[in-house]
Amino acid sequence: MKTLNKITSLLVLAVVLVFTSSDVTKAQEVEVSTGVDLYSTYVFRGVAYSGPSWQPSIELSTGGFAIGAWGSQGYDGFQEMDLYAGYSFDFGLYLGLTDYYYPGSSFGDGDSHAIEINAGYEIDSFSLAGNYILTEAPNAGSAGGDTYFELGYSLSEADLFIGAGDGWHSSDGEFALVNIGIGTSKEIVISDTFSIPVSGAAIYNPDSEQFYILVGFSF
Repeated sequence: MKTLNKITSLLVLAVVLVFTSSDVTKAQEVEVSTGVDLYSTYVFRGVAYSGPSWQPSIELSTGGFAIGAWGSQGYDGFQEMDLYAGYSFDFGLYLGLTDYYYPGSSFGDGDSHAIEINAGYEIDSFSLAGNYILTEAPNAGSAGGDTYFELGYSLSEADLFIGAGDGWHSSDGEFALVNIGIGTSKEIVISDTFSIPVSGAAIYNPDSEQFYILVGFSF
């Protein structure tokens, strides 16, 4: 229960920051966006969690602040429901917090929430991200202290990425290379006023020796 109280406090703090920052609220309007993606396979950081999945999201943002909810519902029954908050700085730095929750265990149970610190930096075509799980969450599959790092490079037509992590990211919990791939995106034009964004990726996990090809549609 203490963990859940921490989650609530941190998310409330993020909302307060969004609405009380005088520099932000004077210059920016609050925006609410929502959408849903359909992916052929749900692969996260080199690990496949389910097959075809609907992934809805809703986000409130103003200036560099954002707070939102994201979920994944697989046709095989797998479910994930996450909350997040973060701030994007003008010079390419992002700092955030994500709460991973998997329905089946009580939402009010602190052991069901893996809370992760997220940091990322982009400069020109390069990106670097680091993530660290703060809490022990047995019901979410994390013992706490899990880390994941990813390096990315954007080409004109595709994005390259390579990632490594330990804990729930690798097969034995030890630090390993788990995510190597290439991704791309385009839009399918339906009419002059309507198009459907499409993304695809080819991913190889050296740790589990698994290879995935996936495609996603955004609505």
